[in-house]
Amino acid sequence: MSQTVRILTVNTHKGFSLFNRRFILHELRDAVRAVSADVVFLQEVMGEHKGRSSRHKDHWPMEPHYEFLADSIWQDFAYGRNAVYPQGHHGNALLSKFPIVSWNNHDISLNRFEQRGLLHCKLDLVESSQPLHAVCVHLNLHEADRQRQLLMLCDLVNSIPEHEPVVVAGDFNDWRCKSHEVLLRKAGLNEVFTSIYGAPPRSFPAAFPLLRLDRIFVRSAQFHAPLVLPNKPWSRLSDHKPLMAEVTF
Repeated sequence: MSQTVRILTVNTHKGFSLFNRRFILHELRDAVRAVSADVVFLQEVMGEHKGRSSRHKDHWPMEPHYEFLADSIWQDFAYGRNAVYPQGHHGNALLSKFPIVSWNNHDISLNRFEQRGLLHCKLDLVESSQPLHAVCVHLNLHEADRQRQLLMLCDLVNSIPEHEPVVVAGDFNDWRCKSHEVLLRKAGLNEVFTSIYGAPPRSFPAAFPLLRLDRIFVRSAQFHAPLVLPNKPWSRLSDHKPLMAEVTF
């Protein structure tokens, strides 16, 4: 029996609009809910920030941002803490309507200025005999660092049994469009937009996208209907445009 899962990836910009002008986490939650995705890949999610929570105390949620975003829609969630500083921490998160049976955050930091991780979650799809492996990604800005991190990602994906489907999504910061060739050749991952349209989408900055930074990769599954979500309301909710796709197992 086949099963189709709707995937969404978005960089939350720590719950603030472009240039940190407004705290928009509540609006972001409404927009994410409206998409009706089954699995949501989030980057730059605030786990804790004492200074900002004090300045925005009337609107800052009591729970961590990833838990606030999950609310009652996504029953399971996981958080990989990457960047830690005196005021708090932030990282990647995954929200899932399917049970998360296990998860692990792999540290791929290469310098003290960019703390990065690969959040790997194993999901029970219930209707499928195979689990789904979801890897939420946020890579470095420097090309040489990204190439090293892509190889770390390949090692992770190649450690997963070949017959088990994998979705890798997130902010690759890959404005030079090098990731597809590496991940296809070394780990059998297909980038969904590149496979269908010939190139990844322009996703940054959200209001006037010029750079192709975000990706959805799939292995051992079929994919269709990749979509860049429209300006309204997303251009005022993040500095990245969200990406969506449907994946069938």
